[in-house]
Amino acid sequence: MAPAQQPRTTKLLTLDFPQSLAVYTEYKDAQKAVDYLSDHEFPVQNCMIVGTELKQVERITGRLTNARVAGMGALSGLWLGLFVGLIFSFFGKDGNALAMVLSTALLGAAFGTVWSLLGFMATRGQRDFSSVTAVVATRYEVLVEHKVLGQAQQLLQQLPGATPNPFA
Repeated sequence: MAPAQQPRTTKLLTLDFPQSLAVYTEYKDAQKAVDYLSDHEFPVQNCMIVGTELKQVERITGRLTNARVAGMGALSGLWLGLFVGLIFSFFGKDGNALAMVLSTALLGAAFGTVWSLLGFMATRGQRDFSSVTAVVATRYEVLVEHKVLGQAQQLLQQLPGATPNPFA
């Protein structure tokens, strides 16, 4: 796709001739460097922070048991049933909206319990823990347009503890 035809988002995430200014192991340090440049009137619209060397991190949050899976399924189904019941009550001709909301909430809880337990049993104990997963970068590189690289290097050398990596 020619540069003139690129979507707006793609244009915002590119620089014409990017040059490496600095490499950091923590995002906050890269952010601090760009903030310092901004504080010193540097045209930061010529900067980008790029996370590289991605890795997936999974944090185990607990053990899954039949009781815990059933409880989480019931709670999830309860909320869904409550939502559906509220929607139905807006359009129902029957005057007993509370009964409709309660019955759909209970049916949702029952359905959520059964469905969650069936899914858990299908794994046959191969994944009996809960977790959260994230993809994180191990390096954060600050890139700048080639035309302002020298200016950025001079400014960043004045920031204590945040000098550019000479091997970037």
